[in-house]
Amino acid sequence: MGMAELATAEQKEPFDTAQGKEKEQFSLEEMMEAGLHFGHKTSKTHPKMKPYVVGVRNSVHIINLEKTRQKLLEALGVVRDLVAKGKVILLVGTKVQVKNSVRELAEETGLPYVTERWIGGLLTNFESVQKRIEHLKELEDKKQSEEFQKYTKWEQHEMEEERKKLEKKFGGVKGLDRLPDALFVFDLDKNKLAMKEAKQKGIQILAIVDTNCDPTSVDYAVPANDDAVSSVRYIVQKVKETILSAKPQ
Repeated sequence: MGMAELATAEQKEPFDTAQGKEKEQFSLEEMMEAGLHFGHKTSKTHPKMKPYVVGVRNSVHIINLEKTRQKLLEALGVVRDLVAKGKVILLVGTKVQVKNSVRELAEETGLPYVTERWIGGLLTNFESVQKRIEHLKELEDKKQSEEFQKYTKWEQHEMEEERKKLEKKFGGVKGLDRLPDALFVFDLDKNKLAMKEAKQKGIQILAIVDTNCDPTSVDYAVPANDDAVSSVRYIVQKVKETILSAKPQ
């Protein structure tokens, strides 16, 4: 059985009427070209991912792309509803293969994001994190004011170094003035703490779930490869299109 047949085997279920037109826009061939179907080695596969696996190629589990398409459509439907209602989605992606795509998505849609290491307590200790963000804003304002020139070169240097460190850590969430309504996690295996904090605060979680993760640990799991830049970019593009089309005019 070739790769194309393997990735789409057992995908004979008919399109439902409501989603038929949308499904046509999510070509299985394009998804395959982007590498969404490549999972991890069979030894690393989480038992609860078995329903989303269609076969094995070179000791690597192959993800059923029809199920990927179905779950992606469900997740995008949730994203569409949240955005249309003015809700806040926090984008999370810290893995090297993921972070640039997630940052670009955030910048193009105006959503808050975390692309460096997850900020411990961002959700469970939000007030304390907010104080650090306020300090960052104060440093930014100070740098732009005439007062900044009154400091010595060394003091200016120290303040600028502190601002850079805070910007790297908190820059993506500077505009987050309340807890987000949902998280979209693009590399679940690297952000289990984010998932844990979201659960503690009752915040729903959408996530790309590769074969080494538990799909039942999030509210909306999209079974797909989260290690390939092309795979992540494909999903990011679909999320971006959904967000931009759902934003109130």
